[in-house]
Amino acid sequence: MKEPNQTHERWRDNAFTVPNLISILRLAAVPVFVWLLIGENRPLAAAALLGILGATDWVDGWIARRFNQVSELGKVLDPTADRIMFLVAVFTMIIDESVAVWFGILTLVREGVVAIAALILGALGARALKVTWVGKTSSFGLMFAFPLFLLSTAVDGGQSTTYEVIAYVIGVPSLALHYIAAFGYIPLAITALREEREEML
Repeated sequence: MKEPNQTHERWRDNAFTVPNLISILRLAAVPVFVWLLIGENRPLAAAALLGILGATDWVDGWIARRFNQVSELGKVLDPTADRIMFLVAVFTMIIDESVAVWFGILTLVREGVVAIAALILGALGARALKVTWVGKTSSFGLMFAFPLFLLSTAVDGGQSTTYEVIAYVIGVPSLALHYIAAFGYIPLAITALREEREEML
């Protein structure tokens, strides 16, 4: 019988895991979301899909931890899939006017800066940063808020304010936490770069 740490090592270098498959399916669903919202003008279906995609972010992480299927590829693929999904969804909603421009732009700026920083860290050879609790919480809140914005345009002929109000109640604090989390990654990035330089010496 294999020891737990041996099982973990086996999955660590294995690209074929359930969480990785979920991340790939999440990426594949991004064009479907764009098609539903822009091509077919079906905000209710787009909201449902976006909500499901947001939920799978929690599901694949839970599976990875619960069944020791954490892999090196997954550490990169999961946040990459999340960021691409988020950026495309928000940009599409701004075009569709499903979300206020200021809210969408602030979200895009934060995600864009973090994405560029992650690419720079990777190019410099630094280890991938672990997502903090604040980062996870803020992302989770925003993944609730954006489908609610879509729902506000889908019900009552787009005149419903209930879902919009709820979206702002959840979304504004989550967006603030999102920026706080971004600043919190700065010392983590400095530490990661320092460790990489020490290993090279």
